[in-house]
Amino acid sequence: MATSKRGPEPGSQKAKHGGQAVREKYGPEFYSKIGNKGGEAVKEKLGPSFYAEIGKKGGESTKRQQGPEFYSRIGKKGGERGRGTPKQQARDRAAAQQR
Repeated sequence: MATSKRGPEPGSQKAKHGGQAVREKYGPEFYSKIGNKGGEAVKEKLGPSFYAEIGKKGGESTKRQQGPEFYSRIGKKGGERGRGTPKQQARDRAAAQQR
């Protein structure tokens, strides 16, 4: 199958070299900037519900591959870090200030 795309095969050594050249020329922030720009374009074109839909699909795929216990395991790890939710953090700060 002939491809009509220009440039080297994605994932090849030549493509990697090209990516490194861009990073050297524009800096690593360039990738962040173009990623945000692309995300905003997708959100404008397909709407924010698109991200909810692909997130749900990703979660279902992860559950199929890793099993439901995976979520329990990562939830416990997150809880052990002790950060809590933003609302909980705000309540904790307010309580600490009142003391």
